[in-house]
Amino acid sequence: MGISVTESEAPPRVAMLGGTFDPVHLGHLRSAVELAEVLELDRVHMIPAHRPPLRGEPGVASHERLSLLRLGIGDTPRLVADDREIRRDGPSYSADTLASLRADYGDQARLVMALGHDAFLKLADWHQPQRLFQLAHLVVLERPGYRQPLPPALDELIAGREVDDPAALFAAPAGGVLRIALESRMAISATAVRRRLSCGDSVRYLLPERVEHRITALGLYRHER
Repeated sequence: MGISVTESEAPPRVAMLGGTFDPVHLGHLRSAVELAEVLELDRVHMIPAHRPPLRGEPGVASHERLSLLRLGIGDTPRLVADDREIRRDGPSYSADTLASLRADYGDQARLVMALGHDAFLKLADWHQPQRLFQLAHLVVLERPGYRQPLPPALDELIAGREVDDPAALFAAPAGGVLRIALESRMAISATAVRRRLSCGDSVRYLLPERVEHRITALGLYRHER
């Protein structure tokens, strides 16, 4: 990719939003849009995991989940369906994905890894968690009005890294932690969507219309009874 930035330009602000997207739903997409707005991002790379290391294999093949993601994004500005984990052999470690993005955008880019609260709580168990902060900032998408004590290992991992606003976060290319609650956070779960699909129940207004049509046409998730 080799994206370069001249000295007169502000460093790009780029986010990685990973997940299985099994399937992508309106909660995923709305979060990506609001993340781009709140952090004034230039691009949000939505990256389907090929082989997620901390959970079982997704029910639908990675190339099909990528196709559904592309349909869901459509022409939405700043959102990109990124296949780099699908193209890479081995487990889909976030540190390796961030290293790839950092190589694309350069040392001065403001690179963010966004993740939900539940994933954040398990961060200390991830592959090379300290390396994540060498490569990027961490932005946690909090549940509105919800805070609880962090596990001791996570508390130690993020000690001294938390900031209160995007300006403080983007003062450096990487290394910070910002927790934010998005305005329109939707209580939609891919697990519940799959369950509805497996039972033949309606998923209208949970999925983008084109995603719903493709799932129906191919009979995806119907086997999960």
